[in-house]
Amino acid sequence: MKKQPKNIRRIGLVANDEKVAGRSIVQKAADMIRAAGRTVVADIATAKMAGLTAPTYKSTSQLASEVDLLMVFGGDGTFLRVARETAGSTTPLIGINIGGLGFLTDVQAHQLPLALEQIWQGKTILETRPMIEAEGTASGKKVLAVALNDFVVTRGASPRLIELEVSVDDEVLTRFRCDGIIVCSPTGSTAYSLAAGGAIINPAAAVLELTPICPHSLSNRSVIISLESTVAVKVLSEHVQTVLTADGQPPLSLAAGDVIRIGKSRHSIRLLHLAGSSFFATLRTKLGWVGGHV
Repeated sequence: MKKQPKNIRRIGLVANDEKVAGRSIVQKAADMIRAAGRTVVADIATAKMAGLTAPTYKSTSQLASEVDLLMVFGGDGTFLRVARETAGSTTPLIGINIGGLGFLTDVQAHQLPLALEQIWQGKTILETRPMIEAEGTASGKKVLAVALNDFVVTRGASPRLIELEVSVDDEVLTRFRCDGIIVCSPTGSTAYSLAAGGAIINPAAAVLELTPICPHSLSNRSVIISLESTVAVKVLSEHVQTVLTADGQPPLSLAAGDVIRIGKSRHSIRLLHLAGSSFFATLRTKLGWVGGHV
């Protein structure tokens, strides 16, 4: 981690326009940014939701190219969307949590004044996080997708198990009979993978995690591999619907014989954190870790 870039003058605001509760905090942010002599910019949907009078851009990617910082208001789902849409941009993101748990949107709404003060003073911390990408074939169609958290190959609506062959760097790991498998980045270890029994990984670790979902064999456990490795997931099931999702987005149908290759993307994102914050402090707060006494 390192200190934030200086001369942050143009700030882009992006929000989940379906969350009416975010309207007042976005308006407050815009007022405070203008009061500090900076410029407010937004995407069209956010400006309409919050009633902002400001320059607007149709897409988040266009907005990112025109500002020095993106402030993302919502939950982790909103943050993941913005990360995918701005993949490859050097513009840093800071998440303001108006959702639920919020591992990515780690600045709480009541901390907005503190966050802006630290930004003006150059005291926030800049961190780079890797993204992951998937390529292959889905029912005869080429797939090329990017994600920040994870890719999941899983069964569709059928309650039956699917069978998947998983290889790492062209060496077969095993065949899983399961509900699916999660391939996640270090950032994604606290999302679906954690719920499925996977390990919590420090985002600074250069690894990928493979976590089976409800495997038929109790010996199947999460496997952690190098971030530089490539995971190939081959669909073996012929009569059970199998799908691929990226960061929980709408699924793509897979057919028997389809192979999806997942690995580190050439894209990354840059995150701003408040001074003094840390991944372990976030874990303690978000997961309610209070320890115990002997």
